[in-house]
Amino acid sequence: MIPAPHLPTARDPLLFTPGPLTTSLAVKQAMLHDAGSWHFEFNARVAWIREELLRVAGLSRAAGWEVVLLQGSGTFGVEAVFATCVPPNGKVAVLANGAYGERAVQMLVHARIPYAVLRTPEHVPNDPLALDQLLARDPAITHVCAIHCETTSGILNPIHELGAVVRRHGRTLIVDAMSSFAGMPIDFDAAGIDYLVSSANKCVEGVPGFSFVFCRRAKLLACEGWARSLSLDLLAQLRGFEKNGQFRYTPPTHSLLAFEQALRELELEGGVAARAARYRRNHETLLTGMRTLGFAPYLPATVQSHIITAFPFPDLPGFSFDRFYRRLSDLGFIIYPGKLTQADTFRIGTIGRVFPADLGQLVHAIRRILLEMGWTPPAGAAPSLQPAIS
Repeated sequence: MIPAPHLPTARDPLLFTPGPLTTSLAVKQAMLHDAGSWHFEFNARVAWIREELLRVAGLSRAAGWEVVLLQGSGTFGVEAVFATCVPPNGKVAVLANGAYGERAVQMLVHARIPYAVLRTPEHVPNDPLALDQLLARDPAITHVCAIHCETTSGILNPIHELGAVVRRHGRTLIVDAMSSFAGMPIDFDAAGIDYLVSSANKCVEGVPGFSFVFCRRAKLLACEGWARSLSLDLLAQLRGFEKNGQFRYTPPTHSLLAFEQALRELELEGGVAARAARYRRNHETLLTGMRTLGFAPYLPATVQSHIITAFPFPDLPGFSFDRFYRRLSDLGFIIYPGKLTQADTFRIGTIGRVFPADLGQLVHAIRRILLEMGWTPPAGAAPSLQPAIS
C-alpha cells in the first residue's frame, strides 16, 4: 500500500536530536529551487560556502587551510580522511568511548588499515596520558582519531590535551567534530588539528546531504597516490574544485542551497559564540526542568556537553520507552533513544533551531506523559514549567 502523503500542519515536530535537526523556515524554503550542478551561478555558491566555512572556523587559505565538501553524511567524511590521508604503511590510533569511536574502528577494518584502539568507559573522557604511552611504545602509529563530542552519551572529549600529545609525538590528528562544529568554539591551532570533519545537518543547522573536511593543505597534498577509494578521494575532490569549481560527481544541490542560507543565518545570529550561548541556554533549561521531574543526567557536569544529554530511564514500574517516545511524538516532540551499552537511557538534543521556551514545553510534555504512566511527582516538584499542551 502506498502511504498517504505528508499533509502540512501548523508546524513540523520539533527535533530534539543531534541531527538531522529542526531547521528554520528560510532554510527549508531555500530548497524550493532547482540548480544546475555545472552552472556557473551554482559553482559560485559552492565557492562562497567553502570560503564562509573557513571564515566560521577561524581559518584561511593564506594560513595553509582548505575545506573540501563531499557528498554523503559525516560518516562518509571520516571514511574519506582514512581512505585518502593514511599512507599505505600507516596505522591509526582510535580513541573510543562510544558508538562513533567504534564506527571509526569499523571503517579501518573495512579499509584494511592497521589500527590500535584506546577505549575508556562511556562516561569517561579519552585519556591523554594513555595516548602518550601508546604513541611512545608504538612508532608505527601515524594518525590519531578522536571524537570531540561523542553523541552516544554527550560526553566532551579533551581534544586540546589530546592534540598536545599528538603534536609532541609528531603524529597527525583527525577530529570527528560532527556534533560540535559551529556549536562551540574550536581553536584548530591550539588543539593541533590536522583534519576536522563535520556535516551539513548539525550545528550549522542545514539539512543532510554532504559532509565537509577541513585540512591542512600541505598534509593533504602529501597524500598523492594513497587514496583507497575513487569517490572518497579528498585530494581529487580538492583538485576538482580548484580546476572548475565543481564536484567530481553529482552534488546534493538542494542541500547546498539550504546550507548557504543556514550559513547566512549563523552570521546573523552572531556567529559561533552566539549560537553556542543559545545552545547552552537550551541545555540549562532542559537540566533545570528535568531535575524537577527527578531526572539526573547520565554524565557528570564536568564532562557533559551542551549538545545532547543522556538520561537514565525513570524508576517507574512498567515504563516503556516505546510508549514514552510515541506519546512525545503525538505531542510534537521527537527525542533520541539511548545508545549506551551499560545503561538504559534516552537522549535529548539541545541544538538546531530550538530555543529555551521549546525546551520548557518539552519538559512539560514529559511530565504529562509520566503522569499518564502512573508517576508520582517528587516532593516539592514544580507543577508545570509551561502552559498545558493541548
